[in-house]
Amino acid sequence: MEYVTVSAKIPRKLKELLDKYGIKPGPVIRRSLEEEVKKYVVGELEERAKELSKKISKIPDEEIARIIREDRERT
Repeated sequence: MEYVTVSAKIPRKLKELLDKYGIKPGPVIRRSLEEEVKKYVVGELEERAKELSKKISKIPDEEIARIIREDRERT
């Protein structure tokens, strides 16, 4: 896996507290950024799901049933 460096300026007092409690900022920052990105990805997927739901709702039930039957017959 390839890595890049990201830096951030924080107040000196916060840095002193990190040192005092032995908190390594790297894992904390990484976890926070991963969670933030995950929120955006989930939001994007929810939006796409809503759009697909609107499109699928226009397909008649009989057509969906036919497609499912055909797919089951293939397996």
